[in-house]
Amino acid sequence: MEEPVHQAALTVDPAFRIGDVDPRLYGSFVEHLGRCVYDGIYEPGHPAADADGFRRDVADLVRELGVPVLRYPGGNFVSGYNWEDGIGPRDQRPRRLDLAWRSIETNEVGVDEFAAWARRVGSEPMMAVNLGTRGVEAACNLLEYTNHPSGTHWSDLRRRNGAADPYDIKLWCLGNEMDGPWQTGFSTAREYGRLAAQTAQAMRRVDPSIELVACGSSGSGMPTFGTWEATVLAETYDLVDYVSVHSYYEEHAGDRASFLASAVDLDRFIESVVATADHVRAVGRHTKRINLSVDEWNVWYQSRFAGEENLDWARAPRLIEDTYSVVDAVVVGDLLISLLRHADRVKIACLAQLVNVIAPIRTEPGGAVWRQPTYHPFALTSRYGRGTVLRVEPTGPVHETGRHGAVPTLSATAVLDEEAGELTLFAVNRDQDRPLRLDADLRACPGLAVGEHLAICDEEPEATNSADEPDRVTPRRLPDPTVADGRLEVLLPPLSWSVIRLRRAG
Repeated sequence: MEEPVHQAALTVDPAFRIGDVDPRLYGSFVEHLGRCVYDGIYEPGHPAADADGFRRDVADLVRELGVPVLRYPGGNFVSGYNWEDGIGPRDQRPRRLDLAWRSIETNEVGVDEFAAWARRVGSEPMMAVNLGTRGVEAACNLLEYTNHPSGTHWSDLRRRNGAADPYDIKLWCLGNEMDGPWQTGFSTAREYGRLAAQTAQAMRRVDPSIELVACGSSGSGMPTFGTWEATVLAETYDLVDYVSVHSYYEEHAGDRASFLASAVDLDRFIESVVATADHVRAVGRHTKRINLSVDEWNVWYQSRFAGEENLDWARAPRLIEDTYSVVDAVVVGDLLISLLRHADRVKIACLAQLVNVIAPIRTEPGGAVWRQPTYHPFALTSRYGRGTVLRVEPTGPVHETGRHGAVPTLSATAVLDEEAGELTLFAVNRDQDRPLRLDADLRACPGLAVGEHLAICDEEPEATNSADEPDRVTPRRLPDPTVADGRLEVLLPPLSWSVIRLRRAG
């Protein structure tokens, strides 16, 4: 006997708003790691390379992905990086040992090349400064180089290097994962907090218009999580605008149900950091609120990584090139739903990374470029998840997971674009076997008609894309749902991520 279809419901009302979506929620990350830069975005000699050596075919997919901000140059890499090595004539740039990933850094691409390329693909750089082996002076010099118009040593050097106009980079990260013992120059919360405060104060004197991100914990499982944020923000609260959140997820053998509920963990992580930041605000009697920059997040199978200590020195080795499946794409889509659900406090987020390294885009040297399955939910959410996030509070079945306990089978959110007259629902059915019928009450949104229902789902959850089969996994157009008497009914396939678009009639 066939089991009955699950039922879930939610109500959409424009009066119940979480917050406006900051477009920078759809950022990504380019680190000098593996083949992200070299043989990724940059490959002189490739048939698709432009005059500057950057691949046009990769750039086209980056534009299609829709990433308004790109974090650069790291990541662990930045904590041992001398930014001056990557400027000036290429034939005079030094080759260095990158201690973070045991690689040879040729410095063929540096701040000038990256800033120009980022703008060409429609993104703004989010620059990180080295607070591992360097500090206040190097950070201020870099800011002067990128943002000061002219008339000083560093600004005039930028002009001599070919950039007459300043890059005007607004977003800056004060180091990276400084709580992690794997990080070059890692420190205690108090030590880092003082250095971050000193650096922030000096950088604001160079350019008061910048926004600054302080390092939060490298993950919610760190032994200092919570106390790290409290200590760092106590030192930096009035000097920074954001605290970072880094979070990665992977499927563990025999526990796909927990993996599919990864967004439950991200919800808890975000809410814990918000609570800590607001505690510091209350104790310090501050007026502003610190928001969050989730500037590293993704599915990453860290258990498959050999470890930096086991790597051989090489230029642009193949590192952490995870091949993603339908299951991974559904989880990435659900993590995006979590970010949207916290749009009141999460203003920046960066999918780590952009190309080849745990990335939505893959390339082969001299060869093809293709979209991984995870590319699609990101691109569709970036395209249609613009406007105001509404609080929908779904009701429906729950199921047990090994890591997260009882979790909702339905994960969903709604984004209203009032100017365009559009409402978009994003929904995940976490059940691996049974479809889920969703009933949405739209009576508070009169005049909406159905647009389309696209989904990431497949009879083979392990299906992937490749150079030979680049479109094995793509969004499927499902039957358009019906709207009757102000109610929308839609069937969500098992183990699926869906985007349902509704437009104002006429």
